[in-house]
Amino acid sequence: MPRERTAYKELRKAKKRHFKNISTKSDLRTSVKNYESLVKAKKNEEAKKALSSLISKLDKAASKGIIKKNTAARKISRLMKKLSPQAKA
Repeated sequence: MPRERTAYKELRKAKKRHFKNISTKSDLRTSVKNYESLVKAKKNEEAKKALSSLISKLDKAASKGIIKKNTAARKISRLMKKLSPQAKA
């Protein structure tokens, strides 16, 4: 356990950050699943809207350090790739 007052405060702050990061990651996973279900159902217009909000969420999480920037870029690339074959067909 921490000995100093500032260490206790840091512990509290870390706990808050931890739960916020977990909720953000959970929200990202939920959004990805919703997007993928729209792509499978071939609802292209709704999928495009979901993709734009999902890209925004991924970029924001990357800028805040919740996920790494390359991870966000890789996920965005793969999600866009899923939509493109349907758009062509």
